Amino acid sequence: MKECLLVGEMSETGRLVLLGAPLGNPADASTRLRDVLGTADVVAAEDTRRLIRLARDLDVTIPGRIVSYFEGNEERRTPELVDVLTAGHLVALVTDGGMPSVSDPGYRLVRAALDAGVPVTCAPGPSAVTTALALSGLPCDRFCFEGFLPRTPGARRARLRALAAEERTLVLFESPHRITAALTDLADAFGADRPAALCRELTKTYEEVLRRPLGDLARWAADGDPRGEITLVVAGAPATPPTRPDDDALRAAVAEREAAGQSRRDAVTEVATAFGLRRRDVYAVVHQVV
Repeated sequence: MKECLLVGEMSETGRLVLLGAPLGNPADASTRLRDVLGTADVVAAEDTRRLIRLARDLDVTIPGRIVSYFEGNEERRTPELVDVLTAGHLVALVTDGGMPSVSDPGYRLVRAALDAGVPVTCAPGPSAVTTALALSGLPCDRFCFEGFLPRTPGARRARLRALAAEERTLVLFESPHRITAALTDLADAFGADRPAALCRELTKTYEEVLRRPLGDLARWAADGDPRGEITLVVAGAPATPPTRPDDDALRAAVAEREAAGQSRRDAVTEVATAFGLRRRDVYAVVHQVV
């Protein structure tokens, strides 16, 4: 079984290279991606037909063996590829677009290769996550990636309720046939006025970025027929101001810090910062005559 993946002269050290493939525009392919495709002993591809088309667009000849590596055969193929790696060969992993392992096959192979002592490296490339985030016009300093939401309505709504108070910008993937339901549930859970951006067909001919509140995007999707690969970027929840404790609690918080060795000045400053209060107000409470 393993020998069918590759038969040939071995190199001294096996290595796994993750290839960041273009999202749609072949011109985004890196020189390193081209070089690895042209030298790898085995190229594992999520879709071999798309890989062959990409190689043709890049005018790259792939001399190595091309094998499929997708969700349906990932568990079975991983040990076969690890055997090829430990035998000393160079294996490249490429998914349909963007980085392997990011909502795409790859994590299982990376983990198995590392466990087998095989070096793993990356030829970085485009990512739908960071591309959509940059185009969204929403804050990018802190964000979290949630991948695809659950497919069933109940599980999806439960997940969104858990995310409703998340203050970081959210990045989500969604399929065209579920986007209307997902946007409707997002508007219900987060509020119809929550700012968002729907990014469709990034870097491709019909690239489209709609920057609207969730309620408007839900209506747009319901009235139209969204197609292609979709990435959603949703603004985080507004920060909730800390609840002001009563005066006794403020005095206790300052006293606790003083007992730990802080000066009163530093203790008052720290407590004021923790509760979003003015320093002079906390100072007045601490020195208040009861």
